[in-house]
Amino acid sequence: MKLLGIGSRIKHAEYGIGVITNVSSKHYWVTFIENGLETIDLDSAFEIIESVENEVDTISFHDVEYTLKKMLQQWSDISEIVPIADKWKGGKLIIEPEDTNLQSKEIPIDTFFHKIVMVRDRIRVMEQKINSSKLDDQEKVDLQQYITRIYGSLTTFNILFKIKEQQFTGSKTN
Repeated sequence: MKLLGIGSRIKHAEYGIGVITNVSSKHYWVTFIENGLETIDLDSAFEIIESVENEVDTISFHDVEYTLKKMLQQWSDISEIVPIADKWKGGKLIIEPEDTNLQSKEIPIDTFFHKIVMVRDRIRVMEQKINSSKLDDQEKVDLQQYITRIYGSLTTFNILFKIKEQQFTGSKTN
């Protein structure tokens, strides 16, 4: 099936005569003289009055937006939304020195968790920059081993993450 281009004129049994004003991967957007704007499936039954032959881009805005978001997440230091485990919401982290004459420190656990996530995101960016750098393969492997050990050291904080896939993972032993 060849797609009709924007500007093609058609006659539809239900809507009458119209002009194709947009094409998506699944639909024609047609402005009908009598019925206004309607979307019809690409494989709908209609008569072609005049076919405009031109390139049609069938990628939707949603597809472009989704792809752009994924690229930004992968290649920038923009962090994804990472929820804290429900049991820790509103909690606090208390650090008490052994010497009772010294003051303890109290930190909202949400603030602490946010800082852990920022560290994780910055390590990911560093890892991507190393992998795309002009370093030779052995240098990349050496640096990647350090990063893997850093992730391993941070696995202690995995209890704070609500979603398992967002947790730290160190080297996996087989």
